[in-house]
Amino acid sequence: MDTCGSKTSQTHQVLTLVAYAVFVAGAMGVYHLIAEGAFSSVLTLSAIFQCLAFSLLGVQILTSNSSSGISAKSLQLDALALACRLSSTLVEQGYLPTDKTGDHVYQVVDLLSLGMVLWILYRVLYVQRHTYEAEDEAFPILPLAGGALVLAVLLHGDMDEWEILDVSWMCGLFISAISVLPQLWVMMRRSAGSSALTSHFVAVMAVSRVLSGSYMWYAYPEIDCKPWIKGFNHTGYAVLAAHAVHLLLLGDFAYFYVKNLAKSGLSAPLNLSEESWCV
Repeated sequence: MDTCGSKTSQTHQVLTLVAYAVFVAGAMGVYHLIAEGAFSSVLTLSAIFQCLAFSLLGVQILTSNSSSGISAKSLQLDALALACRLSSTLVEQGYLPTDKTGDHVYQVVDLLSLGMVLWILYRVLYVQRHTYEAEDEAFPILPLAGGALVLAVLLHGDMDEWEILDVSWMCGLFISAISVLPQLWVMMRRSAGSSALTSHFVAVMAVSRVLSGSYMWYAYPEIDCKPWIKGFNHTGYAVLAAHAVHLLLLGDFAYFYVKNLAKSGLSAPLNLSEESWCV
């Protein structure tokens, strides 16, 4: 009987449930006690769930002592997106929640997320490099980042009234929309399946995008820009499109994730390889 394997699995489950409980309780506390139910705090809740997603990867690395199945390229894009967003929200108030969470909480959560991403990257690329599956990291990210920057220059808003910060925030939004692609690529190449925590990471990131997208659906008409065509708010529609793209990219993943969750439970690995699609 594999006692060590059983203990590791139990540790995974306990830490996963603790992470969910802590962040969900924290999100509820922020919403009710700090934001006092203000709708704009949905943006802060989105940031909290994004932080939860990175926490799940941290749990995976600590409990398994392995970076197998984790895409460093995806994390690099996430780090860049967070840095771009923080370059705006730490300086100006144009893209902050209008409730009290926009004073400090929103930025602190993003800073925590950025710190966690950098720590995970350090573990993946240095501490546990012997378990990092670099051969599966064939997805090119420089064209993605470059394309996001070009689109940000063309479609940025004017909420900060400081062009470089407006471009930076928009660039961060576009990069975050497609940062999941390298991770999905790695998951699809693994015939043995991906760790449950890796799949939870992708799923919770999707929840984060749904939350921020729900707020943007309400607020996009109020996003100021210098319109190319009079009366057409290209920035607002671009923000909505970025959220829609992220969710569209996760269409197949969502189907297999929910099916796997219902069939095998919270701790089961997820197989996204082409062979599994034919089963």
